[in-house]
Amino acid sequence: MSSPNTSGLARWRRFAPLPLIVLADLWSKSAVFGAFEAGRVQIEYDACGHERVPLLGDWLALMLATNRGMAFSWLEDVPWILVCGRIAAAVLIAWLLWRARPDQRLFRVALVCVLGGALGNLHDNLLLEPPSDHPLGEVRDFIDFYVPALGNFGPFHNGHFPTFNVADSFITIGAVLMVLTSLFSKEDPQPAE
Repeated sequence: MSSPNTSGLARWRRFAPLPLIVLADLWSKSAVFGAFEAGRVQIEYDACGHERVPLLGDWLALMLATNRGMAFSWLEDVPWILVCGRIAAAVLIAWLLWRARPDQRLFRVALVCVLGGALGNLHDNLLLEPPSDHPLGEVRDFIDFYVPALGNFGPFHNGHFPTFNVADSFITIGAVLMVLTSLFSKEDPQPAE
């Protein structure tokens, strides 16, 4: 017999934050893209000619971009493989979340963050109108970091970090939390029965 902490209802509660994460991602994408398209924002051009709406000097801005691939446009030439991989990853993460022990709180938070972000981006791939030359919808990105001094260092290109969205932020937060739990957790990694 299951303990109260691992009952079916308790396990389903683990998924409760998912709609909030997905809605935050979808709302932010719609709000920013809608504001740009309606001309409700004051656009400025940076040194590279990008249309941006500065939020924090030149360092942080809103800038519209779409992405056919994953981070850094990887796998954009194989969209069906990319989306099938995203779906398989979401199913695996959901299974891990369901199976995680009650005492693995931080690990469960990490899984929820990654799963919510993945679902937000999958929404764009599967439910947005695809461009005429591509079979799937493009992921909408709008958060732009610009650090001119970094030039082309690491992921930066001309000082720009690749534009991202709220879903990507949750995926990154979840990944960092997973690394932290694996490094500092004294929990037994065995899943719940």
